[in-house]
Amino acid sequence: MPVQNSRPAPARVGAPSRGFDRFNTASPAAAEAALLGCCGSRRWAQRLAAHRPYPDLGALLAAADEAGYDMAPADLAEALAAEDSPGLHHAAPPSAHLALSAAHAAYECRFGHVFVICLDAFLPPEHPDQVLAGIRARLGHEPDEERVVTADEMRRLARGRIIELMTDTEKDPADTP
Repeated sequence: MPVQNSRPAPARVGAPSRGFDRFNTASPAAAEAALLGCCGSRRWAQRLAAHRPYPDLGALLAAADEAGYDMAPADLAEALAAEDSPGLHHAAPPSAHLALSAAHAAYECRFGHVFVICLDAFLPPEHPDQVLAGIRARLGHEPDEERVVTADEMRRLARGRIIELMTDTEKDPADTP
C-alpha cells in the first residue's frame, strides 16, 4: 500500500540532504510539482514553495503542518481528490480484496470522498488489517468529526511524503512528475 505510506522519519529531521538543497533552489513550478506529490492541494503546495528557502527539514515540516491546519474545506477536497484508496497486494486472497472494496465503497458513500490513513507506524503485513479497522471505526463518525480526522491523516501523509522526498538521494525534488 505505498499510496498512503512512506518510510519512517529519519532520526535527525534537521539534517541537510542533497534532495532538500535541490528543493530549496528549484524553480517555483518544480517545487510546487514536487509538493503536489505529497499533498494534492495546490494552495498548500504554492504556500510551501513560496516560503523557500527553508533552513532545514524541520522548518519545512513545521511549515507543512501549519499549511495543513490552514487548509480550507475546498483545499482538503482537492487534496482528497488526488488520493487513491489504499489497496491490497495483488496476491492477497480474492475475499480480502472483496472485503476491502466493500469497506471503501461504504466509506465513500457515507462521506463522499476517498478513505485516507497514514500507515507509517505499521509494518507492511499489518496494513490491510489497519485499513479495514480504520474504515470500520471511522464509519461510526459524524461527518464533522470525520472531516477533522481526515484532515489530520492528510497532514500525517504529507509529512511522511515530504520526509521521503527530501531524504531520497535517488529522486530529485526539482524534477516535475
